[in-house]
Amino acid sequence: MKMALRWFGSEFDTVPLWKIKQIPGVQGVISTLYDIPAGEIWEKSRILSLIDEIKSEGLLLLGIESVNVHDAIKAATPLRDKYIENYITTLENLGEAGVNLVCYNFMPVFDWTRTELARKRPDGSTVLAYNQGAVDKLTPEDMFSSLDSDFLLPGWEPERMENIKELFSLYREVTVEKLFDNLVYFLKAIMPVCDRYNIKMAIHPDDPAWEVFGLPRIITNLDGIKRLMNAVDNVHNGVTFCSGSYGTNRENNLPEMIKALPGRIHFAHVRNLRFNSPGDFEEASHLSSDGTFDMYAIMKALYDIGFEGPIRPDHGRMIWGEASMPGYGLYDRALGASYLNGLWEAINKQ
Repeated sequence: MKMALRWFGSEFDTVPLWKIKQIPGVQGVISTLYDIPAGEIWEKSRILSLIDEIKSEGLLLLGIESVNVHDAIKAATPLRDKYIENYITTLENLGEAGVNLVCYNFMPVFDWTRTELARKRPDGSTVLAYNQGAVDKLTPEDMFSSLDSDFLLPGWEPERMENIKELFSLYREVTVEKLFDNLVYFLKAIMPVCDRYNIKMAIHPDDPAWEVFGLPRIITNLDGIKRLMNAVDNVHNGVTFCSGSYGTNRENNLPEMIKALPGRIHFAHVRNLRFNSPGDFEEASHLSSDGTFDMYAIMKALYDIGFEGPIRPDHGRMIWGEASMPGYGLYDRALGASYLNGLWEAINKQ
């Protein structure tokens, strides 16, 4: 296991690398080139510059999150093969630079979703939160009408949201089955380059794990993951196991899911949630007792399957007066990394 933090780059992140380096046990960061739109080729020189910047602070680039997938690929428009070729070229450049882990998602229109960026908890901290009732009262245009506001979640592509009606129109005929088939088509096309450079593709689950605004979701539970692993039966076709995303579906048994996927979990986001009702949840600290999940059981399951990839804490609270991107401050994620490292050490010694 390699402990990591997500880092949004010196131009965008409020947390500098030198502070991340001081968190005990953190070996490196998970990052990306945030200014390159989905579909455009990543030049090798840009990738090497990112690696060198991280190395200059004594850290490693442990993976990319994300190389975003163009909508033409997800919706299978006539341009999808062009954008798949661009994706393959980017993977070649990453492989030649020594990068062998890529986290990505296949969610239509938008990435992970929350309805509140600063819900106040009893201890005075603020957290990301989701309420299905609030979503049900909105249209997509309502939710994304103020793109210059603070309602932009890390990892989103705001330039795409300017054409929200066109995006929804693009996916009007894309069913769950069609979206799954489009994902399989994409993965089969890129597996040869992944084999050549030993690049592990780790799909991130849908968050939350149900339809939002009627858009199809396909990576929500163990059945969906197994179906994808069987459809593209290649070790480089794998999973980002995000406990918080899969955990939004209370029917998912997180430790059992992990145990069912030996060799196919390439990356892990380990975080906790607290549920107020099935459709209302909020981010918690990583400590088991502060939320709903048994964090020891999750870490033990990863240990038992021989997981050796990067793990990162995720979606920290805003504590101690820190101001940062929602969910991605320094303090609570540092506490989370230390807690997860402590669990791992105890499991290892047992």
